[in-house]
Amino acid sequence: MTVKVKTRILLQSKRLNIYLVRYPEGHRVRRHLDMVSEGCLYKLNCVLVKPKVGGEFICDKNLFNLANRLILFRPDLHQHEVSRIEQGSRWLLSFAFNRSARECL
Repeated sequence: MTVKVKTRILLQSKRLNIYLVRYPEGHRVRRHLDMVSEGCLYKLNCVLVKPKVGGEFICDKNLFNLANRLILFRPDLHQHEVSRIEQGSRWLLSFAFNRSARECL
C-alpha cells in the first residue's frame, strides 16, 4: 500500500514558501538534509494535528522547540526525520525562509 502525502502550497516566493502538509498513517520521513542552491534555509514548522501514535519529529539540532508543536531549525545544516505514523495523521503548517549567503548566521 502506498501512502500519499498531500501538500498544498499556500505561498511561494523567492524568500518565503508556506505549505500545508498532511502526512497519512503509515508514512514516515527518512533522515535527510534539505538542499539549497545558495544561501541558507530556515524552517518553522507548526504541528497542527499530532498523530495518535508515532509521527515524532527528530532533528540533530533545533533553534527553538516548543512542546514539539512549534519548531524552528536549519534543515540545510541539521539532519531531520519523522518517525512512522502508526495511528492517525499529522498536519503541518511549514514556513521555509531562504536567506542569501551574506544574511546567514
